[in-house]
Amino acid sequence: MERMDEPRSIVIVGGGLAAVHAVESLRDQEYAGRLTLVCREPHAPYERPPLSKGYLAGKDDRDAAFPHDAGWYRDNDVTLRLGEAATDLRLDERVVVLDSGESLGYDRLLVATGASPRTLQIPGIEKALTLRTIDDSERLKAAMAEGKRLAVIGGGWIGLEVAATAHQAGMEVVVLEAGGRPLGHLLGPVVADHVAAIHAKNGVEIRTGVQVEEVVDGGVRTADGMVAADLVLLAVGATPTSGLAEAAGLDVDGGIVVDERLQTSDPHVFAAGDVANAHNTALGQRLRVEHWDNAIRQGKLAGRTMLGLEGGYDWQPYFFTDQFDFSMEYVGRNAPDDEAVLRGDVDGGEYVAWWLRDGVVTAGMNVNIWDVNDRIRELVGTKVDPADLTDLR
Repeated sequence: MERMDEPRSIVIVGGGLAAVHAVESLRDQEYAGRLTLVCREPHAPYERPPLSKGYLAGKDDRDAAFPHDAGWYRDNDVTLRLGEAATDLRLDERVVVLDSGESLGYDRLLVATGASPRTLQIPGIEKALTLRTIDDSERLKAAMAEGKRLAVIGGGWIGLEVAATAHQAGMEVVVLEAGGRPLGHLLGPVVADHVAAIHAKNGVEIRTGVQVEEVVDGGVRTADGMVAADLVLLAVGATPTSGLAEAAGLDVDGGIVVDERLQTSDPHVFAAGDVANAHNTALGQRLRVEHWDNAIRQGKLAGRTMLGLEGGYDWQPYFFTDQFDFSMEYVGRNAPDDEAVLRGDVDGGEYVAWWLRDGVVTAGMNVNIWDVNDRIRELVGTKVDPADLTDLR
Protein backbone atom coordinates (compact mmCIF):
# COMPACT_ATOMS: atom_id res chain seq x y z
CA MET A 1 0.00 0.00 0.00
CA GLU A 2 1.28 3.44 -0.89
CA ARG A 3 1.77 5.77 2.03
CA MET A 4 -0.77 8.54 2.36
CA ASP A 5 -0.22 11.76 4.26
CA GLU A 6 3.08 10.69 5.80
CA PRO A 7 3.39 12.27 9.25
CA ARG A 8 6.16 14.71 10.04
CA SER A 9 5.91 14.28 13.81
CA ILE A 10 5.01 11.15 15.81
CA VAL A 11 4.66 11.07 19.59
CA ILE A 12 4.56 7.79 21.52
CA VAL A 13 3.24 7.89 25.10
CA GLY A 14 4.40 4.87 27.11
CA GLY A 15 7.59 3.08 28.01
CA GLY A 16 7.01 -0.62 27.48
CA LEU A 17 7.68 -3.09 24.70
CA ALA A 18 4.84 -1.84 22.52
CA ALA A 19 6.44 1.61 22.55
CA VAL A 20 9.99 0.53 21.76
CA HIS A 21 8.92 -1.87 19.01
CA ALA A 22 6.82 0.87 17.44
CA VAL A 23 9.97 3.01 17.39
CA GLU A 24 11.93 0.17 15.76
CA SER A 25 9.18 -0.42 13.21
CA LEU A 26 8.93 3.24 12.26
CA ARG A 27 12.65 3.55 11.63
CA ASP A 28 12.70 0.18 9.83
CA GLN A 29 10.08 1.62 7.45
CA GLU A 30 12.46 4.56 6.90
CA TYR A 31 10.23 7.06 8.63
CA ALA A 32 12.48 10.14 8.83
CA GLY A 33 10.28 12.58 10.74
CA ARG A 34 10.41 13.68 14.37
CA LEU A 35 9.93 10.85 16.84
CA THR A 36 9.39 11.51 20.55
CA LEU A 37 8.83 8.93 23.29
CA VAL A 38 7.23 10.15 26.53
CA CYS A 39 7.56 7.84 29.53
CA ARG A 40 6.35 8.43 33.08
CA GLU A 41 9.10 6.18 34.46
CA PRO A 42 12.68 7.49 34.61
CA HIS A 43 13.89 4.45 32.64
CA ALA A 44 14.05 3.73 28.93
CA PRO A 45 11.60 1.01 27.76
CA TYR A 46 12.28 -2.45 29.19
CA GLU A 47 10.86 -5.97 29.23
CA ARG A 48 8.58 -7.02 32.08
CA PRO A 49 8.83 -10.87 32.14
CA PRO A 50 12.21 -10.82 33.99
CA LEU A 51 10.63 -8.78 36.81
CA SER A 52 8.87 -11.85 38.21
CA LYS A 53 11.40 -14.39 36.98
CA GLY A 54 15.15 -14.07 36.32
CA TYR A 55 15.73 -10.51 37.51
CA LEU A 56 13.68 -11.01 40.67
CA ALA A 57 15.59 -14.22 41.34
CA GLY A 58 18.94 -12.45 40.92
CA LYS A 59 19.89 -14.59 37.92
CA ASP A 60 19.62 -11.87 35.26
CA ASP A 61 21.42 -8.54 35.18
CA ARG A 62 19.34 -5.37 35.18
CA ASP A 63 20.70 -4.35 31.76
CA ALA A 64 19.35 -7.55 30.21
CA ALA A 65 15.79 -6.23 30.64
CA PHE A 66 16.45 -3.24 28.35
CA PRO A 67 16.25 -3.91 24.59
CA HIS A 68 18.32 -0.79 23.83
CA ASP A 69 20.65 1.57 25.64
CA ALA A 70 20.59 5.36 25.43
CA GLY A 71 23.02 5.32 22.51
CA TRP A 72 20.59 3.38 20.34
CA TYR A 73 17.92 6.03 20.77
CA ARG A 74 20.43 8.75 19.89
CA ASP A 75 21.59 6.83 16.83
CA ASN A 76 17.99 6.50 15.68
CA ASP A 77 17.16 10.14 16.34
CA VAL A 78 14.56 9.40 19.02
CA THR A 79 13.87 12.07 21.63
CA LEU A 80 13.38 10.42 25.03
CA ARG A 81 11.25 12.33 27.54
CA LEU A 82 11.82 10.11 30.58
CA GLY A 83 10.29 10.77 33.98
CA GLU A 84 7.59 12.91 32.37
CA ALA A 85 3.88 12.18 32.30
CA ALA A 86 1.33 13.02 29.64
CA THR A 87 -1.53 14.69 31.52
CA ASP A 88 -3.81 15.96 28.76
CA LEU A 89 -4.60 15.04 25.18
CA ARG A 90 -6.21 17.69 22.98
CA LEU A 91 -7.48 15.90 19.92
CA ASP A 92 -8.65 18.98 18.02
CA GLU A 93 -5.23 20.61 18.36
CA ARG A 94 -3.27 17.33 17.99
CA VAL A 95 -1.34 18.17 21.13
CA VAL A 96 -0.14 16.16 24.13
CA VAL A 97 0.37 18.18 27.31
CA LEU A 98 3.05 17.06 29.77
CA ASP A 99 3.01 17.46 33.55
CA SER A 100 5.54 20.29 33.13
CA GLY A 101 2.95 22.22 31.15
CA GLU A 102 4.85 21.78 27.88
CA SER A 103 2.84 20.83 24.80
CA LEU A 104 4.01 18.40 22.11
CA GLY A 105 2.35 18.56 18.72
CA TYR A 106 1.85 15.43 16.64
CA ASP A 107 0.61 14.23 13.29
CA ARG A 108 0.25 10.70 14.69
CA LEU A 109 0.06 9.66 18.31
CA LEU A 110 0.52 6.18 19.76
CA VAL A 111 -0.86 5.56 23.24
CA ALA A 112 1.02 2.63 24.76
CA THR A 113 0.50 3.38 28.44
CA GLY A 114 0.09 -0.25 29.48
CA ALA A 115 -1.79 -1.31 32.58
CA SER A 116 -1.69 -0.68 36.32
CA PRO A 117 -1.97 -3.20 39.17
CA ARG A 118 -5.54 -3.72 40.31
CA THR A 119 -6.08 -3.03 44.00
CA LEU A 120 -8.53 -4.11 46.69
CA GLN A 121 -10.66 -1.76 48.74
CA ILE A 122 -9.71 -3.18 52.12
CA PRO A 123 -7.96 -1.69 55.16
CA GLY A 124 -4.18 -1.78 55.10
CA ILE A 125 -3.85 -2.59 51.41
CA GLU A 126 -1.12 0.07 51.15
CA LYS A 127 1.09 -2.26 53.21
CA ALA A 128 1.16 -4.78 50.35
CA LEU A 129 3.65 -4.57 47.52
CA THR A 130 2.67 -4.80 43.86
CA LEU A 131 4.75 -5.83 40.86
CA ARG A 132 4.56 -3.88 37.64
CA THR A 133 7.75 -1.84 37.21
CA ILE A 134 11.44 -2.58 37.49
CA ASP A 135 11.51 -0.44 40.64
CA ASP A 136 8.72 -2.63 42.07
CA SER A 137 10.84 -5.69 41.32
CA GLU A 138 13.83 -4.20 43.11
CA ARG A 139 11.71 -3.36 46.18
CA LEU A 140 10.27 -6.87 46.19
CA LYS A 141 13.71 -8.43 45.79
CA ALA A 142 15.07 -6.42 48.75
CA ALA A 143 12.06 -7.33 50.90
CA MET A 144 12.41 -11.01 50.00
CA ALA A 145 16.00 -10.94 51.21
CA GLU A 146 14.84 -9.79 54.65
CA GLY A 147 11.59 -11.74 55.06
CA LYS A 148 11.02 -15.42 55.74
CA ARG A 149 7.36 -15.86 54.79
CA LEU A 150 5.51 -14.39 51.80
CA ALA A 151 1.74 -14.18 51.38
CA VAL A 152 0.59 -13.68 47.78
CA ILE A 153 -2.93 -12.35 47.38
CA GLY A 154 -4.07 -13.68 44.01
CA GLY A 155 -3.37 -16.87 42.10
CA GLY A 156 -2.86 -15.55 38.58
CA TRP A 157 0.27 -15.75 36.44
CA ILE A 158 2.22 -13.01 38.23
CA GLY A 159 1.26 -14.28 41.67
CA LEU A 160 2.31 -17.84 40.88
CA GLU A 161 5.55 -16.79 39.16
CA VAL A 162 6.56 -14.73 42.18
CA ALA A 163 5.50 -17.56 44.49
CA ALA A 164 7.82 -19.95 42.65
CA THR A 165 10.71 -17.46 42.56
CA ALA A 166 10.35 -16.61 46.25
CA HIS A 167 10.16 -20.23 47.33
CA GLN A 168 13.26 -21.09 45.32
CA ALA A 169 14.96 -18.16 47.08
CA GLY A 170 14.28 -19.83 50.43
CA MET A 171 11.02 -18.23 51.53
CA GLU A 172 7.93 -19.94 52.85
CA VAL A 173 5.08 -18.99 50.53
CA VAL A 174 1.30 -19.09 50.84
CA VAL A 175 -0.97 -18.15 47.92
CA LEU A 176 -4.40 -16.78 48.84
CA GLU A 177 -6.84 -17.29 45.96
CA ALA A 178 -10.45 -16.05 46.08
CA GLY A 179 -11.68 -18.58 43.51
CA GLY A 180 -11.91 -22.33 43.61
CA ARG A 181 -8.44 -22.82 42.06
CA PRO A 182 -5.57 -20.66 40.79
CA LEU A 183 -5.86 -19.99 37.04
CA GLY A 184 -9.18 -21.80 36.92
CA HIS A 185 -10.89 -19.01 35.00
CA LEU A 186 -8.09 -19.11 32.41
CA LEU A 187 -7.09 -22.74 31.99
CA GLY A 188 -10.13 -24.66 33.18
CA PRO A 189 -10.09 -27.21 36.00
CA VAL A 190 -7.95 -29.99 34.51
CA VAL A 191 -4.86 -27.98 33.61
CA ALA A 192 -5.26 -25.46 36.45
CA ASP A 193 -5.28 -28.28 39.00
CA HIS A 194 -2.11 -29.66 37.43
CA VAL A 195 -0.33 -26.30 37.82
CA ALA A 196 -1.52 -26.03 41.43
CA ALA A 197 -0.23 -29.54 42.11
CA ILE A 198 3.24 -28.54 40.88
CA HIS A 199 3.33 -25.68 43.38
CA ALA A 200 2.10 -27.92 46.20
CA LYS A 201 4.71 -30.57 45.34
CA ASN A 202 7.41 -27.92 45.59
CA GLY A 203 6.24 -26.65 48.97
CA VAL A 204 4.04 -23.66 48.13
CA GLU A 205 0.87 -23.60 50.19
CA ILE A 206 -2.23 -22.72 48.18
CA ARG A 207 -5.46 -21.74 49.89
CA THR A 208 -8.59 -21.30 47.79
CA GLY A 209 -11.92 -19.63 48.45
CA VAL A 210 -10.14 -17.05 50.60
CA GLN A 211 -11.85 -13.77 51.48
CA VAL A 212 -9.13 -11.26 52.34
CA GLU A 213 -10.37 -8.62 54.80
CA GLU A 214 -7.30 -6.66 55.86
CA VAL A 215 -3.53 -6.43 55.45
CA VAL A 216 -1.88 -5.85 58.80
CA ASP A 217 1.61 -5.80 60.23
CA GLY A 218 2.57 -9.44 60.35
CA GLY A 219 0.31 -10.77 57.64
CA VAL A 220 -3.19 -10.92 56.19
CA ARG A 221 -6.49 -11.13 58.00
CA THR A 222 -9.03 -13.30 56.21
CA ALA A 223 -12.60 -14.33 56.92
CA ASP A 224 -11.17 -17.62 58.23
CA GLY A 225 -8.50 -16.09 60.43
CA MET A 226 -4.99 -14.66 60.36
CA VAL A 227 -2.36 -15.68 57.80
CA ALA A 228 1.09 -14.85 59.13
CA ALA A 229 3.59 -13.25 56.72
CA ASP A 230 6.61 -10.96 56.81
CA LEU A 231 5.80 -9.74 53.30
CA VAL A 232 2.56 -9.41 51.33
CA LEU A 233 2.28 -9.17 47.54
CA LEU A 234 -0.96 -8.06 45.93
CA ALA A 235 -1.35 -9.75 42.54
CA VAL A 236 -5.01 -9.63 41.55
CA GLY A 237 -4.61 -8.55 37.96
CA ALA A 238 -4.23 -5.25 36.15
CA THR A 239 -6.44 -2.55 34.66
CA PRO A 240 -5.66 -0.65 31.44
CA THR A 241 -4.11 2.77 31.99
CA SER A 242 -6.61 4.47 29.71
CA GLY A 243 -7.43 7.63 31.66
CA LEU A 244 -5.61 9.94 29.24
CA ALA A 245 -7.58 8.60 26.30
CA GLU A 246 -10.91 8.53 28.11
CA ALA A 247 -10.56 12.14 29.31
CA ALA A 248 -9.80 13.18 25.72
CA GLY A 249 -13.03 11.61 24.47
CA LEU A 250 -11.64 8.54 22.71
CA ASP A 251 -13.75 5.37 22.80
CA VAL A 252 -12.79 3.36 25.88
CA ASP A 253 -14.41 0.06 26.87
CA GLY A 254 -12.20 -2.25 28.90
CA GLY A 255 -9.24 -0.53 27.28
CA ILE A 256 -8.84 1.91 24.42
CA VAL A 257 -11.05 0.64 21.61
CA VAL A 258 -9.12 0.22 18.35
CA ASP A 259 -9.72 -1.54 15.06
CA GLU A 260 -7.54 -4.25 13.53
CA ARG A 261 -5.08 -1.55 12.45
CA LEU A 262 -4.88 -0.29 16.06
CA GLN A 263 -6.54 2.99 15.08
CA THR A 264 -8.75 4.65 17.68
CA SER A 265 -11.96 6.63 17.16
CA ASP A 266 -9.65 9.52 16.21
CA PRO A 267 -7.86 8.71 12.90
CA HIS A 268 -4.64 10.39 14.07
CA VAL A 269 -4.40 8.39 17.32
CA PHE A 270 -3.44 4.73 17.69
CA ALA A 271 -3.10 2.45 20.73
CA ALA A 272 -1.08 -0.72 21.29
CA GLY A 273 -0.10 -3.17 24.00
CA ASP A 274 -1.82 -3.79 27.33
CA VAL A 275 -3.99 -0.68 27.05
CA ALA A 276 -5.53 -1.56 23.67
CA ASN A 277 -8.82 -3.39 23.29
CA ALA A 278 -8.25 -4.33 19.66
CA HIS A 279 -10.31 -6.11 17.02
CA ASN A 280 -8.64 -9.45 16.31
CA THR A 281 -9.49 -10.70 12.83
CA ALA A 282 -8.35 -14.26 13.57
CA LEU A 283 -10.95 -14.62 16.31
CA GLY A 284 -13.49 -12.09 15.10
CA GLN A 285 -13.68 -10.24 18.40
CA ARG A 286 -12.03 -7.50 20.40
CA LEU A 287 -9.26 -8.56 22.77
CA ARG A 288 -7.12 -6.85 25.38
CA VAL A 289 -4.06 -9.01 25.93
CA GLU A 290 -1.43 -8.38 28.63
CA HIS A 291 1.47 -10.42 27.34
CA TRP A 292 5.00 -9.88 26.07
CA ASP A 293 4.41 -11.29 22.60
CA ASN A 294 1.34 -9.17 21.99
CA ALA A 295 3.10 -5.95 23.04
CA ILE A 296 5.94 -6.66 20.61
CA ARG A 297 3.68 -7.57 17.69
CA GLN A 298 1.27 -4.70 18.22
CA GLY A 299 4.14 -2.23 18.55
CA LYS A 300 5.51 -3.40 15.20
CA LEU A 301 2.05 -3.24 13.65
CA ALA A 302 1.43 0.29 14.92
CA GLY A 303 4.71 1.42 13.39
CA ARG A 304 3.38 0.32 10.00
CA THR A 305 -0.22 1.44 10.26
CA MET A 306 0.65 4.92 11.53
CA LEU A 307 2.46 5.34 8.21
CA GLY A 308 -0.54 4.10 6.21
CA LEU A 309 1.04 0.74 5.38
CA GLU A 310 -0.78 -2.58 5.29
CA GLY A 311 -1.17 -4.77 8.33
CA GLY A 312 -3.72 -6.02 10.83
CA TYR A 313 -4.14 -7.72 14.19
CA ASP A 314 -4.50 -11.23 12.81
CA TRP A 315 -2.54 -13.50 15.18
CA GLN A 316 -3.53 -15.80 18.01
CA PRO A 317 -2.60 -14.74 21.56
CA TYR A 318 0.62 -16.29 22.87
CA PHE A 319 2.33 -16.35 26.24
CA PHE A 320 4.86 -18.34 28.23
CA THR A 321 5.75 -18.96 31.85
CA ASP A 322 8.40 -20.65 34.00
CA GLN A 323 7.45 -21.93 37.44
CA PHE A 324 9.63 -24.55 39.13
CA ASP A 325 9.97 -27.33 36.51
CA PHE A 326 6.82 -26.16 34.71
CA SER A 327 7.89 -24.30 31.56
CA MET A 328 5.32 -23.82 28.87
CA GLU A 329 4.16 -21.91 25.81
CA TYR A 330 0.47 -21.29 25.11
CA VAL A 331 -1.22 -20.14 21.93
CA GLY A 332 -4.90 -19.49 21.25
CA ARG A 333 -7.78 -18.47 23.47
CA ASN A 334 -9.77 -21.10 25.31
CA ALA A 335 -12.75 -20.78 27.61
CA PRO A 336 -12.73 -22.43 31.06
CA ASP A 337 -15.44 -24.89 30.02
CA ASP A 338 -13.69 -26.02 26.82
CA GLU A 339 -12.80 -29.71 26.73
CA ALA A 340 -9.18 -30.23 27.81
CA VAL A 341 -7.22 -33.10 26.25
CA LEU A 342 -3.73 -33.88 27.55
CA ARG A 343 -1.26 -35.85 25.45
CA GLY A 344 2.17 -37.05 26.52
CA ASP A 345 3.81 -37.79 29.86
CA VAL A 346 1.65 -35.73 32.21
CA ASP A 347 3.13 -37.24 35.39
CA GLY A 348 6.62 -36.62 34.05
CA GLY A 349 5.76 -33.04 33.19
CA GLU A 350 6.21 -33.30 29.40
CA TYR A 351 2.94 -32.99 27.56
CA VAL A 352 0.75 -30.90 25.28
CA ALA A 353 -2.62 -29.68 26.50
CA TRP A 354 -5.29 -29.09 23.87
CA TRP A 355 -8.59 -27.27 24.37
CA LEU A 356 -11.55 -27.98 22.11
CA ARG A 357 -15.02 -26.50 21.64
CA ASP A 358 -17.42 -28.38 19.39
CA GLY A 359 -14.45 -30.24 17.94
CA VAL A 360 -12.52 -27.07 17.10
CA VAL A 361 -9.11 -26.47 18.72
CA THR A 362 -9.33 -23.20 20.65
CA ALA A 363 -5.85 -23.34 22.22
CA GLY A 364 -2.80 -25.49 22.80
CA MET A 365 -0.04 -25.48 25.40
CA ASN A 366 3.28 -27.28 25.17
CA VAL A 367 4.79 -28.09 28.57
CA ASN A 368 8.53 -28.87 28.59
CA ILE A 369 8.29 -29.96 24.95
CA TRP A 370 10.00 -27.51 22.64
CA ASP A 371 9.95 -26.49 18.98
CA VAL A 372 6.31 -27.50 18.55
CA ASN A 373 4.48 -24.23 19.20
CA ASP A 374 4.33 -23.29 15.51
CA ARG A 375 2.63 -26.60 14.80
CA ILE A 376 0.16 -25.96 17.62
CA ARG A 377 -0.56 -22.53 16.12
CA GLU A 378 -1.39 -24.21 12.78
CA LEU A 379 -4.02 -26.41 14.45
CA VAL A 380 -5.71 -23.67 16.49
CA GLY A 381 -9.01 -22.80 14.85
CA THR A 382 -9.27 -26.08 12.93
CA LYS A 383 -11.68 -28.94 13.51
CA VAL A 384 -10.03 -32.20 14.57
CA ASP A 385 -10.82 -35.63 15.91
CA PRO A 386 -9.52 -35.60 19.50
CA ALA A 387 -8.13 -39.09 18.92
CA ASP A 388 -5.75 -37.63 16.35
CA LEU A 389 -4.19 -35.14 18.78
CA THR A 390 -0.71 -36.02 20.06
CA ASP A 391 2.13 -34.41 21.99
CA LEU A 392 3.72 -33.69 18.57
CA ARG A 393 6.90 -35.65 19.29
